[in-house]
Amino acid sequence: MRCHRPGQKMDVGKPEYKVIVERSLGVPCLFDEIVMEVMCGLKNLMHFLVPQEKMKLRNEDLLPMSQGPKMILNHHGFDVKPEIVNYIIILMPCLLLDCEYCDVKNYKPLHLAGEQLKDDVFGINFEGWDLMKLVTALKIVCYPADRAMAEKAMFTHDEVLKFEKDAHKYEDKINKGICLNVYNEMVEARTYIRRTQKTLKSFLPKMHEQSAVKCKTGT
Repeated sequence: MRCHRPGQKMDVGKPEYKVIVERSLGVPCLFDEIVMEVMCGLKNLMHFLVPQEKMKLRNEDLLPMSQGPKMILNHHGFDVKPEIVNYIIILMPCLLLDCEYCDVKNYKPLHLAGEQLKDDVFGINFEGWDLMKLVTALKIVCYPADRAMAEKAMFTHDEVLKFEKDAHKYEDKINKGICLNVYNEMVEARTYIRRTQKTLKSFLPKMHEQSAVKCKTGT
């Protein structure tokens, strides 16, 4: 095999593949929980990575659910039994993870901008604020005339007055367009998280109930 280098191992999706490849080609193979996790992800992304591939996942390819989606669902308070896993349930944690990544990628830039609130202009200590509160403060500073009651409710009356009074001092310290885009992105991400959680709360009990009925009837 031209692509194989000495000392390398080939990841395979099934233990029988490991036996066949090692026996027929002499290439050492690896099959363990980590490889299974990778293979599960590749199967679910096959339609994206290889658009011409028409393969559809069978139930046995989805079971058991890989550890990544299971951890995400558990983090959001959902316990999914292996027997009810289907493609829709696999997609839900992917959506949740994408939404959570919105906070991860914006964490450092928002805290750097928040230092301006703390030190240079406003003298407001944002420590202990979550990212949504921080980005809302920055949004009010950038667009003091365009604020909602729900946004103002996050802060004390004195904080809001300070944001509005000193907003002009902050004009050359942050890109307003970027700030608004980040704010809208984070609001949208939280909206999707709530919708996904609502869908799961409605969907999972029905799936568990159907699974229990099938077990009792043997169908």
